[in-house]
Amino acid sequence: MTNIIADAPDLNRRQLLKLGLFGTAVLATAGGIASLSGCAADSSAPGFQQLREDDLPMLRRVIPTVLAGALPTTQRVAEVEGVLLALDNNLNQLSPSLNRQVLQLFDLLTLSVTRGPLTGIWGSWENASDGAVQAFLKRWENSSLALLQQGQSAVTNLILLSCYSSSASWPQCSYPGPPRI
Repeated sequence: MTNIIADAPDLNRRQLLKLGLFGTAVLATAGGIASLSGCAADSSAPGFQQLREDDLPMLRRVIPTVLAGALPTTQRVAEVEGVLLALDNNLNQLSPSLNRQVLQLFDLLTLSVTRGPLTGIWGSWENASDGAVQAFLKRWENSSLALLQQGQSAVTNLILLSCYSSSASWPQCSYPGPPRI
C-alpha cells in the first residue's frame, strides 16, 4: 500500500496558520492601500463594464505573454483588445464576491507598492519585458505560497477562457466548434 502522506509537502499546523495569516495580511494591506489611493474605485474604464483604467496596462502586457504563439502577429493589438473585451464580459458574469476578489487581485498587480515585491516588475507594466512577465508568471506558478499559485491560475485561466471562448479563435487551434444539436 502506498503511503500518500509521505508524498505530501511538509506543512504542519503552525506553518499553515502562518501562511493563512500572511495571505490575509497581504490582501488586507493591498485592499486598504487601494481604497485609500482611490484605485479600488468602482468606476470602470471607458468602453468596459468591470475593468478599470489601472487594470488595462497590466492586462495588455500579460495577455500576449499568456497567449504567446496563439495570437496572430499581424493583428496583435486588435486581438489583445478583443481578449480584453471578452475578459471584461466574463468578469461581468461572475458573482459579485468573486468579481470583487478578481479585482482585488488586479489591485495587487497594479499598485506600485505591491507590484514590485510580488511580481518582480518594479517599473510600469508598459516597460516590462517579455522575460520579466514570464518570470513573474513562473514564480507565482511555482511559489510555495498557495495564494500566489491561485492568483497565477486565476489570471491565466481568465485570459485563456476569454481568448478561446470566441469562435474567431477556434480555427487557429483546429477546433471545429460545438456539435450542432
